[in-house]
Amino acid sequence: MTTFVQLLVNGLGKGAVYALLALGFVVIFKATEVVNFAHGSLVLVGGYLVYELKDALGWPTAAVVGVLAAALAGLLIERALLANATSADHNGLALLTIGIDVIITEEIVRRVGADIPFIGDPYDAQPIQLGAVTVFRTQAIALVVGAVLIAAFLLAFRYSSWGVAMRAQAENREAAALMGIRSSRVTATAWLVAGALAGVAVLFIATQDFSGAGLGRGTHAIALVAFPAAILGGLDSTAGAVVGGIVVGLTEALSAQYISFEFSKSAVFLVMLVVLVVRPSGLFGTKELSRV
Repeated sequence: MTTFVQLLVNGLGKGAVYALLALGFVVIFKATEVVNFAHGSLVLVGGYLVYELKDALGWPTAAVVGVLAAALAGLLIERALLANATSADHNGLALLTIGIDVIITEEIVRRVGADIPFIGDPYDAQPIQLGAVTVFRTQAIALVVGAVLIAAFLLAFRYSSWGVAMRAQAENREAAALMGIRSSRVTATAWLVAGALAGVAVLFIATQDFSGAGLGRGTHAIALVAFPAAILGGLDSTAGAVVGGIVVGLTEALSAQYISFEFSKSAVFLVMLVVLVVRPSGLFGTKELSRV
């Protein structure tokens, strides 16, 4: 029972991080109907700035700079490349994001080199002992931070003018434009928000406690595990992204313990496939994946 409680807490912490990343996928898809496969590279941009600046500026300041840099990188991708590709269809734009992802990822991996650093200095590798239960501090903090950010995002999405504009554009882009909603502004803000969420997520992903992968290709691969979370919950559902992230985090933690660590990565995709067979649009989505 003690082991199960420990896995539950740690799995929820991982799930909160995956939920932040899945929200990034969903918010961009709702604004543009484009699947952003460059999301992993936004994670690396934020992490790389933290790695480069933490000694000079201190970890808290470097973390803020990293989050802002990831947000601006998202905006730059949208403004410099995707906004100008107005004649391309959604599938073509999705392929374009793959090319962008490869370029950014390879450059950051080249700059980091063979030394794969961890960037969660204030909390990494510092377990919390709660009676007989040992909880990774990284996952515990990730759970709290994720819960706060997810709540703030959902409230903003529901009640702010940006959220209303986003939902209107997602429902009917032409009607939203006729009502005075500027599509370019909504889309740019969506990429900013997605980049910022990616910048926060990397602060927990590139740690010993989360995966032991460090800042590199491993972190990039982990970030893309959030894509099944977004698909599982529904690619056009913000609530589904949160649920999908939690399901993926728990699936990964429980299967690694009770089956095998190697299988835990496959288990995430297996759960996604089972859900899509039963409900092609995901748990809370309205659009089937085949229509994307």
